[in-house]
Amino acid sequence: MRFSDAQIDALRERIRGSMSDYRFIHTAEVEKMAARIGELYAPDKLDILRAAALLHDVTKELTPDEQIEMLRAAGEDVAALELASHKTFHARTAVYAILRDHPEFAYEELLSAVRYHTTGRADMSICEKIIFLADYIDMSRKFDDCVKLRNYFWDAHPENMSESERERHLLQTILIGLDTTLSSLIEEGAPTDPDSVSARNFIINQLKK
Repeated sequence: MRFSDAQIDALRERIRGSMSDYRFIHTAEVEKMAARIGELYAPDKLDILRAAALLHDVTKELTPDEQIEMLRAAGEDVAALELASHKTFHARTAVYAILRDHPEFAYEELLSAVRYHTTGRADMSICEKIIFLADYIDMSRKFDDCVKLRNYFWDAHPENMSESERERHLLQTILIGLDTTLSSLIEEGAPTDPDSVSARNFIINQLKK
């Protein structure tokens, strides 16, 4: 274990004081969901999953201008990034906030899970998959699409599946989430993140095997 329960409890209290009640409720629920999913898929990484869940939205409440300024200060190509949805910026800026404000949690697996929690990417790690899904289906989510995906995942009783069945079920669930998000963006006439398209294509190819 990389992080003790005491470290994670202390982190939770720091996070609680840095965001609105609404955002903290969501964050705490993502932590719970990440741990629940993690028990099935990555029981040896529960500390990373819980910490990543607590840190995934640390910059979510910054304004778009503040997000862009953080990205520019970090040397990111902001002009290129502005072709993507501003809704994804917080996943990038959260990584820089962790490096600056919570360096003791700056493990690569954790940082990548935070970085790709909104978009996914091709060949996602197990931590990236779990945080992506936990953020989508945590119990604070009341949107129809989130409720449906939550029910789809848990009503299939992945705890009773074989390892290969369980992995396939996780991929299928993430694919539905990606399809739903991409369809919504297309309907809105909004840009789609290339990482989400790559994630979708990669999963489709995996499911064909």
